Amino acid sequence: MTEPPAATNSSDLHPSPVEPAADTEDKSPPRKRPRTRAPPRAAVSTVISETPKVAPQPSTSTPAIIESPPEMTHSFSVQPLNRFRGASASIKRPREVAHFSYDDNHEYKDDESGINYYIPPPMGVDMKEGFETFKHYEEKEDLHLDSLLQALITKERKEGKEKRVQGDFVTWRGMMTKIMTAPFDNFAEFSMFATLHDGTIYIEEDFPSRAAERAAESSRPPPRHQHPDQQSREMMTYWGYKFETLSLIPTPPATTPREEIERHQRSVVSNYAQHCSIVNTSFGPHSLILGGEVDGLLAPKPTTDIPIPWVELKTSEELPPPHLQNHRDITKFERKLLKFWAQSFLLGVPTIIVGFRSKSGVLRSLQTFGTQDIPGMVRRGTGVWDGNVCINFATEFLGWLKDVVQGEGVWSIRLRKKSGVVEVRRVGEGTGAF
Repeated sequence: MTEPPAATNSSDLHPSPVEPAADTEDKSPPRKRPRTRAPPRAAVSTVISETPKVAPQPSTSTPAIIESPPEMTHSFSVQPLNRFRGASASIKRPREVAHFSYDDNHEYKDDESGINYYIPPPMGVDMKEGFETFKHYEEKEDLHLDSLLQALITKERKEGKEKRVQGDFVTWRGMMTKIMTAPFDNFAEFSMFATLHDGTIYIEEDFPSRAAERAAESSRPPPRHQHPDQQSREMMTYWGYKFETLSLIPTPPATTPREEIERHQRSVVSNYAQHCSIVNTSFGPHSLILGGEVDGLLAPKPTTDIPIPWVELKTSEELPPPHLQNHRDITKFERKLLKFWAQSFLLGVPTIIVGFRSKSGVLRSLQTFGTQDIPGMVRRGTGVWDGNVCINFATEFLGWLKDVVQGEGVWSIRLRKKSGVVEVRRVGEGTGAF
């Protein structure tokens, strides 16, 4: 197959005249880290909620709110981070236990038809091309954990109950990414629901809250003062999918004619078709089943129990040339690497390829990162985040959550922006719409 670009030395942020870039979603000068202090109580505490009583909701898409008695709010403080420093908790290597695909209509398929293979994209492409015909899939209704659970059910039916995959937690990779990166995310906030069933805690996104956030973002006016080449949020979202279209094909490159590769690179950009991997992993004593989308393969999937050569594709704005860079430029990029690393680490994706673009969206260069190398690179660089702290925070939080989510009911898990405290409280009966 066509070889990917040679991996660069992960301890060097200056592999070429064109440098890795700052976060495309953070265009304003970096702010000082919010001083989120632990509240004047123990790091983990329980208080009586003063939330007013709310009448039960008829919709099945969100849990019905309990009228009485008032539920206790359990709190887990993010700060101080020093209590999470040191060697990381033991981690079980993620191993794929199931998979599924979505087709070109975003319909569930119990197969690997959504798998793609990586090819080096052409440089100098204006990634704004094709924006007008972009087929953008956005969830309009809450799909919960349905696809992930359907894949596990199918596996059990094929292999028998004795090979059932079980875990202390079942969730999408995105939920764990939010939890894991919270200690170093300046603007961290999330809202989730959880329920306990047959010894397993199932966690999903608070879809109504997320839908409201997206609506607010789309209606927000652009900043009054911005760079003339600054693009809209929608355009920058498109660039990520355009980069994937330029870098992925549905057949192995070694057996795909060049003209077919070029034809695919010119095709309409769509995010309807996807392939999702479901893995079994653990943080310390807590076992997890995580599902998430994977971009493509660097080589065919192995038939033995070795890491699958998945590759994660990302885009970022290019840095100035090395002699013009400053500490702020590097810090912004290394902050962005936090989410890149966490997403790939959780699913066992070993390689991340970043396409660096101009502010106006022209693809300039590529850089390859080994997922396991990124924390050390940041530690030797700005030290703006610590992978061991992320792992230890997630491990302690999951253990605490096990103690809180007990018995029947639906629980809210919420971190408000700049609060520094994750709050968990029981908000509904039964198991909601899980």
